This record gives sequence, structure tokens and C-alpha cells, in this order.
Amino acid sequence: MSDPILHRDDPAKDPLIGNVKVTRQDWLNAALSVLKSGGVEAVKVADLASGMNVSRSSFYWYFNGRTDLLDALLDHWERTNTAAMVAQANAPARTITEACCNIFRCNINTALFDNRLDFAIRDWARRAPRVNAVLKAGDEARLEALTHMFLRFEYPQLEATARARVIYYMQLGYDDANLGETLDDRLAMVPGYLVAFTGRVPTAAEIQSFASYARDVTDADRSS
Repeated sequence: MSDPILHRDDPAKDPLIGNVKVTRQDWLNAALSVLKSGGVEAVKVADLASGMNVSRSSFYWYFNGRTDLLDALLDHWERTNTAAMVAQANAPARTITEACCNIFRCNINTALFDNRLDFAIRDWARRAPRVNAVLKAGDEARLEALTHMFLRFEYPQLEATARARVIYYMQLGYDDANLGETLDDRLAMVPGYLVAFTGRVPTAAEIQSFASYARDVTDADRSS
């Protein structure tokens, strides 16, 4: 995994002012990268500073201490992963199968939903009751949104809750299963998954729309 690009190294980002070498977002991005690759124990201010070739003292322009940084990581997870899944569940759709395709986008597009960050937060939560409480609240918000997604299409309450749990826990575990699929293999399974999740047959147009989205995202990732 490549290191995150700092503002000073990316002309497309806002220019730095004066003697400032990195921004708060640079610190946060570096910490997110370490969190995902090495876990919360590896998120150390001195190591982050060394990796960005800046003084550790500059960290305190943006954060009160390591705990403040960890709080910012947790807040980032809530504002990205949880917010994205809730938004996708609430996105306009004409059918429940189209609505589920909106959820599938979370597993295709890491800019929308970062599975590796989700795994890192869950690992952290096993050892930190405070983080576990935040995690449970996030899970509840996602499941509530997914349940309402099924209720919009007139599924009975209990069935909507059950189907929401099935699609949610499958989405969480899909990447962790490390199936080694090609994109074509994965897309070939989508119609069957939709029938399993919803009890309804998707239209050819819905499958084509999702496949086009998945290929566009994959092509963009390869070219970046």
C-alpha cells in the first residue's frame, strides 16, 4: 500500500501557507493509513511525524494529543463509512433490487465505503469499550437504514429486519472472505445475490447499470 500523498506533494490540493509543511488532513490521512495496515497500537505520533518528515511538535498545532487524533479517526469512520451506507440505503430506487444495487456500491467503491477501515475499527473495538459503544451505534444506524429500505417496498417488519441483517452481515464479511474473484466472476453472481436477498428478480437494466458502475470504479482505481 502506497503512502498517502501530502498536500505539499500534490499540486491539485490547497497550497500550504508560510512554513507549514503538512495539514491536519495530512496527519489524519497518515494515521488512517497506519490504522488500516497495523492497527490502533501502531498509530504513534513520533512514527507519523517521521513518515512525513516533519517535526513532531507540528502535530500539536492540530491535535491536543494522541487521544484527540484517535477521536478524529473514529469520527472520520462515522462520517464516511456509516454515513455512506445510510445514504445508499436511502438513495432513490424504483425497486428493491435497484435499492440493493445501491448498497452493493459500498463494496465496489472504496471511496464510498472503506472495508479495511471498517475491519480496523472493529479490531480496535474489541479492546476499547468506548470504541465498541461507537461501533454498536454505527451498526444500529446502518441496520435501521437497511430495514427501512425494505419497508419502503412493503416488506413486513420482521422480514425487513431479517433481510436487512442478511445483506448487512454479508456485505461486511465479503471482502474478509478473500474469495479471489475476478470482477467478471463477481458481477456474474449479482443477479443470484439479489434474488437471495430480496426474493425478487432484478431487471436486465438494473444489472447492466450496476455492472457499468463497477467497471467504471475499477478502471478509475487502476488508472490512479
